[in-house]
Amino acid sequence: MSHVKKVVLAYSGGLDTSAIVPWLKENYGCEVVAFVADVGQGAEELEGVEEKAKASGASECHVVDLKDEFVKSYVYPTLKTGAIYEGTYLLGTAMARPIIAKAQVEVARKVGADALAHGCTGKGNDQVRFESCYAALAPDLHVIAPWREWELSSRESLLGYLAERDIPCSASATKIYSRDANAWHISHEGGELEYPWCEPTDKVWTMTTSPEQAPDKPEYVSVKVKNGEITAVNDKALSPFECLDVLNDIAAKHGVGRVDIVENRLVGMKSRGCYETPGGTVMMVALQAIDELVLDKTSRSWKAQLSEQFAQLLYDGRWFTPLQQSVMSAAQSLCSTASGDVVLKLYKGSVTAVQKRSPNSLYSEDFATFGADEVYNQAHAEGFIRLFSLPSRIAALQKQQKG
Repeated sequence: MSHVKKVVLAYSGGLDTSAIVPWLKENYGCEVVAFVADVGQGAEELEGVEEKAKASGASECHVVDLKDEFVKSYVYPTLKTGAIYEGTYLLGTAMARPIIAKAQVEVARKVGADALAHGCTGKGNDQVRFESCYAALAPDLHVIAPWREWELSSRESLLGYLAERDIPCSASATKIYSRDANAWHISHEGGELEYPWCEPTDKVWTMTTSPEQAPDKPEYVSVKVKNGEITAVNDKALSPFECLDVLNDIAAKHGVGRVDIVENRLVGMKSRGCYETPGGTVMMVALQAIDELVLDKTSRSWKAQLSEQFAQLLYDGRWFTPLQQSVMSAAQSLCSTASGDVVLKLYKGSVTAVQKRSPNSLYSEDFATFGADEVYNQAHAEGFIRLFSLPSRIAALQKQQKG
């Protein structure tokens, strides 16, 4: 362990990383530099984080503002793929890990560190996500994962460890939920959520209004889409981060974006999580509405395959890979015609696209109408059906000939 001289720790100011700082110094005898990624988790979480880090024993604390880059370069590209993990999860935690790991490596290079450390447990997905990114970006740096090394095994043991060293920490044994927040979402695990038979209590949800308590009147919001990207909300042009921020506020008060799932973790076990993604849910529905207009049948089928592939690779931490670049390129190509306007109705936890239009729409009222038209000869369908069903016809004739 003595070969490590300086380590950059992905620091949050929470219980785990507060204990990791002194543990690294005691067990590795190294200097610890704290790195904090601001990915939009909110001012409350970041308040006093530099002082906390130094009080824990860090020599420096670098707080890096990644909010705009996170939404522009990670959230928006992922939205273009339509990725949804296991049909429900909008991948908020997974999306943030690549940019955090990338920025952590950049800080390590800046301060001349020879090691990286994180506070991910040996049971979760994040250890794989962080370390896969480290491998792609900084294979020369040593990686330290305290949860796979130390003998501390519970929240209570971590609190005791800090108390013995007189290190202040805002965590307590009564804070039973594990949460992860960024501009896109907030996740919740622990407490009653460890029992799938238990309905989440009101204490779980922190970002959205309960649908039962949401306004009794629906609210309509319009978004403008250009090449698969939301560029304006209610006719006001905004940056990607600003679009998300505004939609978060609007959708949260209507209880939009709550998800309660039991998912398959990468490490093999199932886990239950509750996620709140209000603005992101609105964005996803809006982009799906444009896809309905501009993509033909086979293109939509192909995009569904891309969406599944991208959801898996993102969940598994494979952002910095050739596979990611390949799938992203295909999704980008499909988005070349994904432009238009969508009006969405938000009401009691639901969001529905009620109006949609696109200059590239393949929908033609002249062809689709149930009324009289002059462009579609219905008699032509007979020949199409006979050719379309020809394999079945031949198989049936063969059976008849055989008796």
